[in-house]
Formats: sequence, structure tokens, C-alpha cells
Amino acid sequence: MAVPKRKHSKARTNTRRSQWKIKAVGTHSCPQCHEQKLPHRVCRNCGSYNGRKVVDVSVAE
Repeated sequence: MAVPKRKHSKARTNTRRSQWKIKAVGTHSCPQCHEQKLPHRVCRNCGSYNGRKVVDVSVAE
């Protein structure tokens, strides 16, 4: 099993951990109602997906 020969410094450790960032969620506008929605998901506002009505929104609530 590979074991480090020397201790990594705090600066080196923190430099490696600096890449762990939270990214903003990418949203797209719905082609039917133009509300922001997650990609590849049913629109919560109008209930459409891929250009057709999939979910009745009034029943889902």
C-alpha cells in the first residue's frame, strides 16, 4: 500500500481543497410558459415536458 514519505503542508492541502466549490444550478426556460426550470425535468409551473403536457399541475398540488 502506498504511504506518503513526508507530511503535506497546510498550504498544499488547502490548495487541493480549493477546487471543492459549489456551482450554481443551471436552469433553462420552459418553452411553453417561459418559467425557469431544471433541465430534463417536468416544468412545475405548467406541467409540460418535451413540448407536451405530462402532469396536471392543479392535481399535483
